[in-house]
Amino acid sequence: MKVTIYGIPNCGSVKKARTFFEENNIAYDFHDYKKAGIDEQHLQKWSTAFGWEKVLNKKGLTYRNLDETLKNEIVNQESAIKLMLDNTSAIKRPVIESDKGNTIGFDEKEYEGLFL
Repeated sequence: MKVTIYGIPNCGSVKKARTFFEENNIAYDFHDYKKAGIDEQHLQKWSTAFGWEKVLNKKGLTYRNLDETLKNEIVNQESAIKLMLDNTSAIKRPVIESDKGNTIGFDEKEYEGLFL
């Protein structure tokens, strides 16, 4: 099975996801989008699959610290993707792509159903 975890290494949810895969002996690739960035195609695909409102992490510190004017400009998928390209920390994490399906965020029960 091919699994790629997208996120940033110091994120608590990403750490939980990585631990889940390691404890269950599931090999994965890790894509650090803080260092390696993320392309518009991935953000388009995730926004279509999960909804841009879910991909854009409005609960996170990065989003909450944005200027109110900038936040008010986020009205659709296109504007959300532009923001996420410029501020990768505003992307909900982790995003997991695999042969068995894709998921966003950490949910151990969902992981068990999808990957075990």
